[in-house]
Amino acid sequence: MISYLINKTFYALLTLFGVVTVIFFLFNILPGDPAKMMLGQNEDSEQLAIVKKKYGFDKSVGTQYLYYLNDLSPISFHSNTEDDYTFLRPQKYSEAKLFTVGNTTTVLKFPYLRESFTKQGKKVSTVLAETLPNTFVLAISAIGIALLLGISLGIISALKKDTFLDKAIQILSTIGMSIPSFFSAILFAWFFGFVLHKYTNLEMTGSLFELDDFGEKVNIKLKNLILPALVLGIRPLAVVIQLMRNSLLEVFNQDYIRTARAKGLSEFQIIKKHAIKNALNPVVTAISGWFASMLAGAVFVEYIFGWNGLGKEIVNALNTLDLPVIMGSVLIIALLFIIINIFVDIIYAWLDPKVKLE
Repeated sequence: MISYLINKTFYALLTLFGVVTVIFFLFNILPGDPAKMMLGQNEDSEQLAIVKKKYGFDKSVGTQYLYYLNDLSPISFHSNTEDDYTFLRPQKYSEAKLFTVGNTTTVLKFPYLRESFTKQGKKVSTVLAETLPNTFVLAISAIGIALLLGISLGIISALKKDTFLDKAIQILSTIGMSIPSFFSAILFAWFFGFVLHKYTNLEMTGSLFELDDFGEKVNIKLKNLILPALVLGIRPLAVVIQLMRNSLLEVFNQDYIRTARAKGLSEFQIIKKHAIKNALNPVVTAISGWFASMLAGAVFVEYIFGWNGLGKEIVNALNTLDLPVIMGSVLIIALLFIIINIFVDIIYAWLDPKVKLE
């Protein structure tokens, strides 16, 4: 286990380094001057020079890349000269000094994702901290719906193979996989939030936390979670139904299931004690991929329902070319994919003792 985690950590660092390199050079070849974006209509030559020096935009792309790596690295090197970009300013870094050699101080710090161009110097880490939890809540709720209904309907479909009920479930799951999320989001918002509003009491748009009518108190609105979670869960639900059905039918043909039936165990006991655990492996694979993609790809659902999550924040950042927010979001998403991948491998080993963590 320890050697596996060490190897995974090494490859994770290589992957993150590759992602950092790609997104840095990708966004730095885009047309436009970041300093001008930050100043907007208040731009003049003197302020432009000050901003460029403050954020290192006056340096070559190679030097800016090294600055970016230094900002992201937990162990980083900083100049003791106040005019230098890497000077240890408390507004930028939360650090613990390790040692100083000459004019350079080595520190241990939290990764610095820089500041938003459009939010008046607000740190990207603060923007992500405000939006990512909402996306987590939405993604977990959607996955919960997909697992609860998908596994249940998959088991029913497998037990009722080739019956009318099985075919009906298969048709519904196929439709669920075929409908794009943005279309089902618009449809659900209009039908349940507008046409049936007086019966459902659901709104077309809304987020988890909302201000009251006086703008003084923040209230949790769980009802706003229902529609986006249902919409986001439709496609993984359809996948789970199909995978659970097919996997369970395959498990039913195994010798140990025949032995269990020969011993007189009921169908419920066979499914509960023997079949489900082994049938869940492909479901775990699918759900892990869907959960990671939900954190990255709930863009349309969040935007249509007005859900203040990471997806909606990415859309807003793309509209305003807020590059630090976009780059920070991509890095966080890449990190989440890696963590989820490791977690899924560990679950595999628990579900199936034949799987070794190598």
